[in-house]
Amino acid sequence: MVLVTEIYSITGTFPVSEIYGLTSQLRRSAVSIPSNIAEGYGRNSTNDYKRFLQIAVGSLYELQTQIEIAFNLKYLEDQKRIEIIDLSIEIDKMLYSIIQKLK
Repeated sequence: MVLVTEIYSITGTFPVSEIYGLTSQLRRSAVSIPSNIAEGYGRNSTNDYKRFLQIAVGSLYELQTQIEIAFNLKYLEDQKRIEIIDLSIEIDKMLYSIIQKLK
């Protein structure tokens, strides 16, 4: 949830021309991560939960790629890029750990 809040905050500073482009993509990727975790947990099935956790990981990687694109386009300062990537790596480790425990 912290990552989603950060993404909404930084994308608020992106050019208006990106509202339907990179801003929208980043926000959807970010929201998809906790949403898939919650949906998978709510399925009451270990296999479904693992599948939704893997989808969340895919969304996380998508977000990391989009952050790099935003940085390359100079929409994002390097320090903020590093903070978001570090947070996303921490989330990736947590998701990997949960997935391994479910196997």
